[in-house]
Amino acid sequence: MIDINLIRTQPELVRENIRKKFQERKLPLVDEALSLDARRRALTQEGDNLRAGRNALSKQIGMLMREKKTEEAEKVKAQVNADAERLVKIEKEEGEVSEQLKKVMMAIPNIISPETPIGRDDTENVEGRRFLEPKVPDFEVPYHLDILEKLAGIDIDSARRTSGQGFYYLTGDVARLHSAVLAYARDFMIGKGFTYCIPPFMIRSDVVSGVMSFEEMDGMMYKIEGEDLYLIGTSEHSMIGRFMGQTIDESKLPLTLTSYSPCFRKEKGAHGIEERGIYRIHQFEKQEMIVICKPEESAEWYEKMWRYTVELFVSMGIPVRTLECCSGDLADLKYRSVDVEAWSPRQKKYFEVGSCSNLTDAQARRLNIRYKSGKGTAFAHTLNNTVVAPPRMLIAFVENHLRADGSVGIPEVLWPYMGGTKEIVPKK
Repeated sequence: MIDINLIRTQPELVRENIRKKFQERKLPLVDEALSLDARRRALTQEGDNLRAGRNALSKQIGMLMREKKTEEAEKVKAQVNADAERLVKIEKEEGEVSEQLKKVMMAIPNIISPETPIGRDDTENVEGRRFLEPKVPDFEVPYHLDILEKLAGIDIDSARRTSGQGFYYLTGDVARLHSAVLAYARDFMIGKGFTYCIPPFMIRSDVVSGVMSFEEMDGMMYKIEGEDLYLIGTSEHSMIGRFMGQTIDESKLPLTLTSYSPCFRKEKGAHGIEERGIYRIHQFEKQEMIVICKPEESAEWYEKMWRYTVELFVSMGIPVRTLECCSGDLADLKYRSVDVEAWSPRQKKYFEVGSCSNLTDAQARRLNIRYKSGKGTAFAHTLNNTVVAPPRMLIAFVENHLRADGSVGIPEVLWPYMGGTKEIVPKK
């Protein structure tokens, strides 16, 4: 949610930002916000005047009563009662207008970064840098499910019977590899100075509406029937929600946190063989990083965060590249975002394995997360980034470390987490 002062003082800037995101349908929201804001301010002023006048009238009544001017005192009392009734109506309308304004403001997208390329959708995202040379082996790389099944590491059929489409069982050494990568990612981030957290895996609706737009909520979140609880789609949701309504002392910033959680997503609209298997699923696990900082620090943290993900993948011998998200591909709360994509030797192209986002103060305004300094209080900036999400990471891992005999090599950084196991060999 952007600052209402920006709409008051630079409405055309806000409109142009909406156009850059190709959301012309939202242009009327700017005028609607200005109208509601003007009405709210008028009601606030009228209410303040009535409250101030009430004190003066009360003193007048006392003076008139002492002077035995009863009839005049009764007229003033009647005015006080009328003002009190009007004040009740004003406060009610002010609350209703404020709620309408909040709803409109939450639908207006955050101002995007000057570095963000302008484009309609993800097909217009712009490649940044590549890390490690992508290679294609001189033997055929099978579909990732076929690789995992030959390693006796996955059971999709049983998961369909127990849970339906979009679920899986991981077994044996592949399941151990999955956990090993998460543990390695956890320790990697702790080594970068981040504090490890395990958050709640369910959050209330006021947190959900604070961390994402309404469109995202509908497309991602699973609601617990009969309760005001949602399953998290990423630990960012509950990690940022942890600071809702808080004012953090400046000396404690930046807050640098890394969190583990399962993630639950509807994943609507997945198509094609490459998006089946374990590419798009309803339940997975992830190591995340979250930073809450002062506004002047967020650009620097944004650069650090995506580089940590790149460093992690490179340390496991997986080639990656960065992809700058264009304006039309940015979620409404995002100021800037970059995807980290891993190389697929089978597809001979890169695919997304993580995303780093700077949301400036958009989330903080929704959740009222502030920090206190010698100059007073201000809204903090929030950032989030995927450290690693093993389902997609597993695809990149087995494809890039597959050998001609069907075995999969384990990079040295993971040996301690695999009990010294250096390879996974086919069982079928």
